[in-house]
Amino acid sequence: MFSLENLGKGQALIRLEAAGINFIDVYQRRGTYPVPLPYIPGLEGSGVVEAVGESVKNVKQGDRVAFVHEPGSYAEQALVMADHLILLPPDLSFEQGAAFPLQGMTAHYLLHEFRKVKPNDIVLIHAAAGGMGLLLVQWAKHLGARVLGTTSTEEKAKIAKEAGADEIILYTKQDFSTEVKRLTNGHGADLIIDGVGKTTFAGNLEAAALRGNIVIFGAASGPAEPISPNVLMGRSLTLSGGTLFNYLLSTEELMMRSKAVIEGIQAGWLKLRIDETFPLEKAAQAHEKLEGRKSAGKVLLSARKS
Repeated sequence: MFSLENLGKGQALIRLEAAGINFIDVYQRRGTYPVPLPYIPGLEGSGVVEAVGESVKNVKQGDRVAFVHEPGSYAEQALVMADHLILLPPDLSFEQGAAFPLQGMTAHYLLHEFRKVKPNDIVLIHAAAGGMGLLLVQWAKHLGARVLGTTSTEEKAKIAKEAGADEIILYTKQDFSTEVKRLTNGHGADLIIDGVGKTTFAGNLEAAALRGNIVIFGAASGPAEPISPNVLMGRSLTLSGGTLFNYLLSTEELMMRSKAVIEGIQAGWLKLRIDETFPLEKAAQAHEKLEGRKSAGKVLLSARKS
């Protein structure tokens, strides 16, 4: 447990209620993204401010908050830089507070920073029934796009369709690039958003439309195989890579993106699907569920003692 003596300038001590599980946690645990040891996993959480350090003005003791981009959320308490905290409105639960920051703000930058999505643009979203995919589907539909999604099972296909996807491709039974071309009368996808990596990247090059955009933001199946940049020339494709932390470089940017997500949730067009909440001591099982692609929606940890 932290004591008030540990509280540094600009920090806040948070009593955690819930933590979000994300693939970046898996990458760090595997060593794909090395971190200095000893290390408490978790980069996303929600809870209550217990105390604040010197010069903290934006939050006070008793405030309900969420955060991302700060390590240590798989715990009962965390020391967090206060300017990374997001105030939770009264109508959002702690579970919602732990479910929206990383994936919600990732959805925001993926759909706003690389291509301005216009009504009737064709957007292909891989793993469309995952926590990330479901938010992307809803947001792309909100922007007026025609949304195609890939899933592994009929059950997940139904969930993605309920979120607003226009067409679902079962990548376990169909070649998704062929299906994208068929469903779009040969046009292809104007924007492809891919957090899968190795098993999907080559197909993305085939599925993309003329002057299409491919955005890679993860590697759930492993890193994609390398290509020559000249491969992009034939159809004038744009290939981009993104990570949320490069799109939260200031407090103003954090507030802008979090505000957009919270407003979407409050307006009702952006719905958070929480797949399962595990107790803190079962974090390993939560990782196994995420890695095994058995989740449909967000996986959380609860820091509350039973």
